[in-house]
Amino acid sequence: MFQEHPDKLRDVALPQRIAVILPCYNEAATIGKVVSDFRRALPTADIYVYDNNSRDRTRDEAAAAGAIVRTEPRQGKGNVVLRMFADIDADVYVMADGDDTYDAAAAPAMISKLLQDQVDMVVGCREGGGEAAYRPGHRLGNRLFTGFLAWLFGRAFTDILSGYRVFSRRFVKTFPSLSSGFEIETELAAHALSLRIPVGEVPTRYGERPEGSTSKLNTYRDGWRILRTMLRLFRQERPSAYFGIAAAVLAIVAVVLAIPLAITYAETGLVPRLPTAVLCTGLVILAMLSLACGLILDNVAHGRRELRRLAYLTWPSTGA
Repeated sequence: MFQEHPDKLRDVALPQRIAVILPCYNEAATIGKVVSDFRRALPTADIYVYDNNSRDRTRDEAAAAGAIVRTEPRQGKGNVVLRMFADIDADVYVMADGDDTYDAAAAPAMISKLLQDQVDMVVGCREGGGEAAYRPGHRLGNRLFTGFLAWLFGRAFTDILSGYRVFSRRFVKTFPSLSSGFEIETELAAHALSLRIPVGEVPTRYGERPEGSTSKLNTYRDGWRILRTMLRLFRQERPSAYFGIAAAVLAIVAVVLAIPLAITYAETGLVPRLPTAVLCTGLVILAMLSLACGLILDNVAHGRRELRRLAYLTWPSTGA
């Protein structure tokens, strides 16, 4: 069941500055309605549309609807988000896509949760929409990636790939974005989980794209990029486990190759396959080096997390 979203924030002080940030690429068919919907939901908010080299009338439609239109020439959603986070100064940020699939009326409830629960990010968990809006392949990928993050960090979100989120100022200004494409949502979730930043979730309606609007997400290409991002995060956040697995594989291969040599040596006292013996020795050395690298990099990763946490704590909390 969908929850009913209030028309305005209740029982919580309205922040002075709310920014709605909408990354867009060829969304002329929908961006005008999206801007109008957020204007009704959040009348006092500044609405920014960042155009990412659109070849249609996205900029014109957004400006006609009353949005503040800016341009990011570097292609990719991650690049747009990085630019928006750097350029815009507000107390609360509401990020959504310009394709009219997210429910703008849910924004007040998400902001209310951010402020009342003293969290720094609220994710709009997608519900409904059917297969046309949320394809089975995307659902499966979302579950797999969610499970991976849960294993990596010990906890996860219900919908880590949702593009509908509300952020506090200190989250936005301390987020070290490295992604250039659709993997940005994965990085946002990993940043929050890695630093144990307080987060929340609100169920939101998710609808089909209107006629004339096409998805920019490529299932296989962007899925591979998200998977690469997760493997990179695994290496960066848990290097002892990452290199420990490599060390275990090398050691197992060395033992498997060495068993026949050991049997022959026990029976004859000779080592007839000297190249294999040298290979086994080399694999064991590589395994030990990999394990040592993991232990050293684990200390480095711990230090990096401490620095990021300290940078995060230099900003006032959401309710300050």
